Amino acid sequence: MYNLLPISRFSKTLTCKMLCIASISCLSFSSWAFTFNDVVTKAEKLSKKSYVQPSKNIPSELSSLQFADYQKISFKHDKAYWNDRKSRFKLEFYHEGMYFDTPVKINEIVNNQVNEIKYNPDYFDLSKLNLDNLNTKNLGFAGFKVHYPINKPTKTDDEIFTALGGSYFRAVGKDQRYGLSARGLAIDTGEMSGEEFPRFKEYWIERPDPNQKHLVIYALLDSQSVTGAYKITLVPSIDTTVTVEAKVFFRDSVKKLGIAPLTSMFLYGPNQPSPLLNYRPAMHDSNGLSILANNNEWIWRPLNNPKRLSFSSYSLENPKGFGLIQRDKGFDDYQDLDDHYELRPSVWVEILNDWQKGRVELVEIPTADETNDNIVSFWVPEKQYKSGDQLTFKYRLHYTLNEQNRYPANVARAESTRLSLGDIKQANLIRKLDGSNAYVIDFTGPQLSDKKPVKVISSINNGSIVSCDTQYNSVTKGWRVIIRFNVEDNKKATDLRVQLASQTGEVLSETWSGQYPAQ
Repeated sequence: MYNLLPISRFSKTLTCKMLCIASISCLSFSSWAFTFNDVVTKAEKLSKKSYVQPSKNIPSELSSLQFADYQKISFKHDKAYWNDRKSRFKLEFYHEGMYFDTPVKINEIVNNQVNEIKYNPDYFDLSKLNLDNLNTKNLGFAGFKVHYPINKPTKTDDEIFTALGGSYFRAVGKDQRYGLSARGLAIDTGEMSGEEFPRFKEYWIERPDPNQKHLVIYALLDSQSVTGAYKITLVPSIDTTVTVEAKVFFRDSVKKLGIAPLTSMFLYGPNQPSPLLNYRPAMHDSNGLSILANNNEWIWRPLNNPKRLSFSSYSLENPKGFGLIQRDKGFDDYQDLDDHYELRPSVWVEILNDWQKGRVELVEIPTADETNDNIVSFWVPEKQYKSGDQLTFKYRLHYTLNEQNRYPANVARAESTRLSLGDIKQANLIRKLDGSNAYVIDFTGPQLSDKKPVKVISSINNGSIVSCDTQYNSVTKGWRVIIRFNVEDNKKATDLRVQLASQTGEVLSETWSGQYPAQ
């Protein structure tokens, strides 16, 4: 601020100079724009302060809601932000309720100015819960959702992105339904000490121009051990992408850091049939973990619903990407008229900077309920981070129904995996069992359609391979591998690896990396 003295005490020339300086100063202030660096500064300052547990502020009528009841709280579409503009994006909000009991601050960036979007009870309809008269004026938003006409150009109510709870968010592309969730960060997932859940405590959302086809969201992450600044760029399309750029500051040491965490559900499928009779052949949001190593090896790990907590890890240096994949894409694979699992997208993590050494970790948690997300996968850096450290990373999430488009033409995929008893011989309806199990794996790809014989490269731990047979599959125009095996210790998981090669040794397929769960 300039403390200007009366003009009469200055010469005309000096006065003009002062006015010019003041004018330049005002111009510099008006040209200020909120950027990612502003969030970085906030995160760094916050990391130097003690963590403050967020306070809960909702009445019992809302905190006691079950999920089905919470879904009855609806946002009034005519109150959507940017509804009165020509922007194709619309912004709506979530009400506090159930375990979403901590308000988040949401700001809009307009003409380089930051304006807080204030909670207003009039935005929401609580009539289906008979809570119209509940005093909610002191509450806040639990999160937000983004609408964009992705399926039909004239339809503006397609919800394509949602951020609700912790650092969770989900997105969809054209003709997709919500499936797995992504997170800003995972800390100590699956550890006996308990998991720490960082949360996005504040958002800044840039108001888009009328013809803009992307949306920029900034977020401030906070938890006991870390703070972080995030820039999230949402590009809706046939395959929607979400680019995440982050800088994390460590308040405290972290035992296991999970970068680009994906959280999904696997209840059962052909590789692990339902223990109960069910007309649906499979129930899952994802059925495999896919990894692309730096040497261009593709790894496919079918998912399990284990009887006890299970960990799998793949040590790598500077990988190119990984993802949780929904490989079965037909209605007949699920026969579900309500949930349509065939429309749940695969999500691929494209790594955009050098992540150095570490591992892709897969955590599988037992569940008997499809409403529980029991699958988590993320990147764990080899470096151990301690108080005062900083970490920068960048990646892009691809939401797709066409996962096969990422594969080069010379790599065959394990299109399906089925579990079977190892040796069933029928003679006059009498079955003879030898105690072995078998995986039946169908590999498909253009390089397999010529019927040329293939070699199988296989290995096992905690067991022995009884036989490994191949059969040309004229229906899929690929090769079927039937690998029979015996387990050494039923209390431990048994890992198997299968890969196809030509007779001259050229690798033809991804590496199928299956795990027979501990019993």
